[in-house]
Amino acid sequence: MKLKQYILLTFIGTLLFSSCESDLDVGVNDPNIILADEVYTSAEAYKQALAGVYANLSLSSLTDPGGSNIGGLDAGTGQYMRGLFNLQNLSTDEVIWTFENDPGLRGVQRNSASPENVLLRGVYSRAMFSVALSNEFLRQSSDELLQARGIGSAEEIQTYRAEAKALKALSYYHLMDMFGKAPYYDETMEVGFIQGEELSRTELFDLVESLLLEAFDDLPAGNTGEYARIDQGVVNMILAKIYLNAEVYTGTARYDQALARSLDVINAGYQLVDDYQFNFLADNDSNGAQNEIIFPIVNDGQTTQNFGGTTILIQGQVGAQEQNGESLGVNPGGFGGLFRVRPEFAEQFILNPLYDNDSRNTLITEDRPINLEISDPNTGYIITKYSNRTSTGDFGSDRLFTDTDFPMFRLADAYLMYAEAHLRGGGGDLNTAVGYVNVLRERAFGDTSGNISATQLTLDFLIDERSRELYWESHRRQDLIRFGLYTGNQYIWSFKGGPSTGTSLDEFRALYPIPSASLATNQNLTQNPGY
Repeated sequence: MKLKQYILLTFIGTLLFSSCESDLDVGVNDPNIILADEVYTSAEAYKQALAGVYANLSLSSLTDPGGSNIGGLDAGTGQYMRGLFNLQNLSTDEVIWTFENDPGLRGVQRNSASPENVLLRGVYSRAMFSVALSNEFLRQSSDELLQARGIGSAEEIQTYRAEAKALKALSYYHLMDMFGKAPYYDETMEVGFIQGEELSRTELFDLVESLLLEAFDDLPAGNTGEYARIDQGVVNMILAKIYLNAEVYTGTARYDQALARSLDVINAGYQLVDDYQFNFLADNDSNGAQNEIIFPIVNDGQTTQNFGGTTILIQGQVGAQEQNGESLGVNPGGFGGLFRVRPEFAEQFILNPLYDNDSRNTLITEDRPINLEISDPNTGYIITKYSNRTSTGDFGSDRLFTDTDFPMFRLADAYLMYAEAHLRGGGGDLNTAVGYVNVLRERAFGDTSGNISATQLTLDFLIDERSRELYWESHRRQDLIRFGLYTGNQYIWSFKGGPSTGTSLDEFRALYPIPSASLATNQNLTQNPGY
């Protein structure tokens, strides 16, 4: 199944799901309603319906890139990956958004978001929408309905069901990580507006883990399925993530399982692409990076047009004064200097001359001060990590909407997780951990000049190395929290907590507040402490 070929298939789920958001309800007299029995007529129809569940990670609307199927939200801010980037990266030392008067932006990037923040509502609603789509697919693919429709319990549909369970787990994982609680819905619940019971963070952990383990055996082995579809490698990666962060989520460390699942990913046949930058180009689905990218979120300039994903990242990278969009495969001005990096991120590359030769260093520093004024797009350094050019230098298929897939999970992260889990007491072998880190650094430097020794592999080194390898890939906030650096005053970065010089952050800010709109539509939900 080529997901880029399925553009508007989400209509199936949007008409048939149950949701926790009242503005997602569809009236029974809606003239656009298609009865389920008219849709699910063959195994191929189920395949297309599953594509609709995947499409929710890429698209913001059923109609056009300027629309949103989440009521009351801007099309761009309601897109799944843009929301994830906003909450995981804008809130950290890695990036700043220039136009701070845009709704919700100041609160997120200065770590003062309130329950009324529209960006939080976008992320929460989109993730719950994904849960609803997954549940509807599972509801319509029960053994009873398959038999009644004359389709039978085809093995391929069991695989589709496993994918839907894993996609559901993925969204609950993001809710667990950022908000700490969410309402419970499954496919056995009656369709319609119902108020799911609140799950605590520990209960969400157990749910995510159980969904993934339940799905595992019905999925193809890692790196053997079709590109951009869930397989056992993706499941192992999410499990490694939740186990690595289990002490944060549940109070109980599970580093041994994090290491084991990371090793399962590493041994699944994925391969690092020779050139780091190939992971972030317009043909990263075919230039060799597809063997490193464990799970991409599809972007296509023709069939998945949206103002999130890598479109916002690439257009936003373009410098206001540089007008360098042409080199990145978009129009020269891009989005007018939308993004810049905070000085603390830049210093990870510029303080040590060694990193001048690091291919991961995509900073543009010329004619720019390192310190930034938020309202002046010509201050602060910029980056050029993502590009709408191909590995052969061609443009993507469109100069506004990009072809570059977003790498939600990469093999490189599994190497770094193994090393961290080992250092945190998860077992494994020190020399193996050092070797995995050095494989990444040899690719970055082109030789062994950047290699580290066993004594240099420390947690302090790893938190910086994770940022150098994975910046702008929606991991940073989670990493800083796990390392005890996000809240408090152990690590201060520019504009942390508000002022330009940064300040200490209250502990309760390690979780975002539950959006007021979600609380209003589900009386079972309660607010996180401190808000």
